[in-house]
Parts: sequence; C-alpha cells; structure tokens
Amino acid sequence: MIQGQMQGVISVALLSRPGLMDSMKALLARELPGVTVSSWPEAAARDAELAVCWKPEPGALAAMPKLKLIHAIAAGVDNILSDPTVPDVPLCRIVDPGITAAMTEFVLWGALYFHRDFDRVISNAREGRWQRYDQRAAKDVRVGILGLGELGTDAARRLAELGFTVSAWSRSPKQFAGVRTFSGAAALDAFLSETDILVSLLPLTPSTLGLLNTARLSRLPKGAALILCSRGEHVVMDDLVALLRSGHLRGAVLDVFEREPLPAEHPLWREPGVLVTPHMAAIASWEAITLQVAENARRLLSGQPLLNVVDRARGY
Repeated sequence: MIQGQMQGVISVALLSRPGLMDSMKALLARELPGVTVSSWPEAAARDAELAVCWKPEPGALAAMPKLKLIHAIAAGVDNILSDPTVPDVPLCRIVDPGITAAMTEFVLWGALYFHRDFDRVISNAREGRWQRYDQRAAKDVRVGILGLGELGTDAARRLAELGFTVSAWSRSPKQFAGVRTFSGAAALDAFLSETDILVSLLPLTPSTLGLLNTARLSRLPKGAALILCSRGEHVVMDDLVALLRSGHLRGAVLDVFEREPLPAEHPLWREPGVLVTPHMAAIASWEAITLQVAENARRLLSGQPLLNVVDRARGY
C-alpha cells in the first residue's frame, strides 16, 4: 500500500451499532498521529471529516456538515447508499485480497458440499442411515456464478481449475479462459437454465434487489442448489422456500440475510435442505480495514487520488 505524506490531522467518526468498531480506535491512532476518533451519536462525531461506516443510522451522515469522505468497512456499500440523504462526497470501500481468498474458499466448499452429497450424507448421519450416492465427475456439474467482480472472477477461475463446468453472468460483457460468460438482462434466463449450483456474488443495487424470485429460481434445472454469500436481499426467501418444499430445488447454503443476526426462532434454521451460516464467508480483519481507511485519510489530506472509490450510479 502506498503511504501518502500526512498533511495535518483529521477527525474521524465511527458509525455502526454500538461497540462494533471500538477496536479501530487504537489502530487509527497508531496509523494517523493526532487523529481524533469519536463514535456516533457523540457530539464530536457530528463535526468529523471522515465517516467510517457499517449500516449507519439513516440521516446521520447528512447531519455531519464538515464531512469530506465516507468510508465503508466492507466491499459492499448498499448499507450506506440505502439512505437517500447520504451527502455527495467521495465514498470508498474495502478491497482486500484476503477477503477474495476467503470468499473463494467458501464458494469452493459450498460447491463441494452439494457436488459430493455432503448435504444428504449429513442429514442421513443424524438418522444413523448408511447410504452412498453415485459420484459424478466435476466436469459433469455446472456451477454458475452471478457477478464477475473481483470475488466472482476469482471463484469462477478456481472452480474451473478444479474441473467444474463453470459459467458466469455479469451486467456487462466479460470474458476469460475456461469460463462461459453471459451478460445483460436478456441472457439471465439462459444462464440460469444451465446451472446446477448457483452462486450469488452480486453487489446489492436497485437492479439486483429481489432478483432471485420464483420466476428466476424456477429457471434453474430441477434439483439445482443455491449458495448465497452476497446479500440476503438478493433472494425472495419465501419464494426460495416454496421451491425447496416443492422439490424443484435441492437445497441452499445461506450465509447472508436481510436481518442479521438471523433470529433463533426464524424457520430458516430448521428448513430441510437449508444450511444457515452466520455471515462468515469472508471477513476482513480490523487491521486490514484500518490500513485502507488510514491510507485514504492521508490521501484526502494530501490531495492525492483516493483508492477504491465507489461509482454511486453502479452501486460499487
């Protein structure tokens, strides 16, 4: 990471649920000598120039008149842009190779979970039932990746290296070796119809909200499975459950939800064919987050171009 020359000091506000980002305070003090760090809704936070955010309270950013930069603590920024009052200042996100590697590991595990019948074997084991299933070669399993950003591209490449038949869909045309690519809304149904294991790695934008509903999930072949590790709002959960119960879909690994943590009484925990994981697919360390936030703070103060600036029109 390039280290910019520090010009003056900056005031930082942490906007999240109480306590979530407390560990960043000492790290920011180490990286930005003289920094002042406050937590919303402390009075000092309202005068901050840099807001570091995870699901900020609606209207909070608009109440910060000195704000010069908004920084997410994750790759996705939908939790910030969902507030229509967000000020028109630069918005940056986290891009961490460690997140990419971790997400790919999760996707590979999920694909193998269904490909090697672990979903069925684990269910059988709870009942003491010994049953082996016919094994298929990876090349006979079609894995489809929704979204070809950094995360989707790496996952698709690694799946192809393992021998799976891999396709991917993105909003705009993209191509790379070993993966069949589809692009644009008109190609989505064709992509889904050729997918046995669907992996959602899309950003959450107005165009992807509720994208996976009955109409689209029904395009998947009978017996297909879903791995959801992007945002819970991509899937209409009642539609997914209905297709699971009808037998059209085999199962789903769900790592993200509209409301988190998923309440213990939520029926998805106990829905046959569904495996709930606690938003664990890829988590950046506070160290990695702080280094990127601090670098952009230095760049802001010294007038250098910011890193990983979000295109608000695209949502990422």
